[in-house]
Amino acid sequence: MAKKKASAARKPKPAKKAAKPAKVKAPKKSAAPKAKAPAARPAKAAKAPRVAPKAPEKAAAAPEPKKKETGKKAGAKASPPIPNPALSAPTRRPDGWVGPLPDKPLPRATKLPSELEALTKREMEQVYTVGARGVFGEGPLKGRLIVYQGFPYLEVIGRDKRELWFLLQGPDQEVLPAYVDHRVSVSGLIKKNHNYGGTVDVRKYSAKKVESDAPAPVAEPEVKLRLFSPGEIETISQPGMSVGQRGYATLRGRLEMSGDQFYLVVTNHGTRQQVAFTIEGKAQKGLKKYVGEIMVATGVIEKATGWGGTIAAEVCEPRAPEYPPVSRDLIEISTIEGASSNPKHATVKVNNGLVVRLPEKQGHVWSIEPAIAKRLSLREVNLEPQGPVREFFFTPRNPGVLDIDFFLAKTHNPMQVSKQFRLTVDVKPLEVVLP
Repeated sequence: MAKKKASAARKPKPAKKAAKPAKVKAPKKSAAPKAKAPAARPAKAAKAPRVAPKAPEKAAAAPEPKKKETGKKAGAKASPPIPNPALSAPTRRPDGWVGPLPDKPLPRATKLPSELEALTKREMEQVYTVGARGVFGEGPLKGRLIVYQGFPYLEVIGRDKRELWFLLQGPDQEVLPAYVDHRVSVSGLIKKNHNYGGTVDVRKYSAKKVESDAPAPVAEPEVKLRLFSPGEIETISQPGMSVGQRGYATLRGRLEMSGDQFYLVVTNHGTRQQVAFTIEGKAQKGLKKYVGEIMVATGVIEKATGWGGTIAAEVCEPRAPEYPPVSRDLIEISTIEGASSNPKHATVKVNNGLVVRLPEKQGHVWSIEPAIAKRLSLREVNLEPQGPVREFFFTPRNPGVLDIDFFLAKTHNPMQVSKQFRLTVDVKPLEVVLP
């Protein structure tokens, strides 16, 4: 029994020795509390060589999935999208861009939503109206394809000629940018969720290339020639009025010539507000013998400046003067010849005549200010073709000393002065003879 007890006592001892190393090989939780300071240090030292060789393998394998994930995140947060070879078309931002912007990076949805009810005619009007939104349904759209920030948009001209922009989504989103600046027709689910556009989930599309941005030259329709009314003819005859007007009318005026050209003076004869029209066409033949007489011309009138223009006359007919000329036989006349000396002085009595004769040159005409013409009572302005010489005939009514400035200027532009002549006129009152 004593031997058995001794053997029984001996048997558990090796079991305890075997259990001790088992506890040492147990997990970290059982080993850590038993030996806090001395046992923890060798455990870390033992694990260090096991973790060290595995670390480079994980580090080498980790960058591959991380790059893919970070690439997706970076594409969503970065403002410029990742360059895609499918989007080789140039991007262009339209002026005043206010269209909808995508909230996700490329590529967009690869699946189309289920079909909804087709849009009615009134709902399509809301789609084309700026400011209306909240319209959903199936329908077609036509417009010009543009690319903005890598996304295809359909620029649609809506009501009131205002632009709308619809973002094109769906499986064809990566293909559509190749048709930039094309005329594109799409049909699909239209969502008008923006005041200036929305999105379209494209189910079908067709593109047509535009040959050039500039519109094709359109033959201008023939402008019908206007027939001027009597009121319009009177307005055309006034200085500075109806510039650029063209039409058919009949004008009455005094016929004059400058070089080989004939022109018709219609108003303010001899002043710096004179309005004259150069006569063109076959009707000007044989008019030289009528220079200085009243003439009526009918044809196409075009007023180029404020002081005249041209008239393509079909008919030119002489007319008798409305008022007979002033008789010069019963009055005393003072005559001034030429503009050789400057200034000149002239003396004339009230209600008598003053004649000033000045030589002209081709394309120019002598004229005076309208206020001076009224003060000195300008009665006649005649042109003598031999020379040519311009004659001014005055009959002053009020005594006093007055300076008259004569300007040699362009026929249809009196502001372009070539020469100036000043004449001092002393108007004396009539002598009263008492009986």
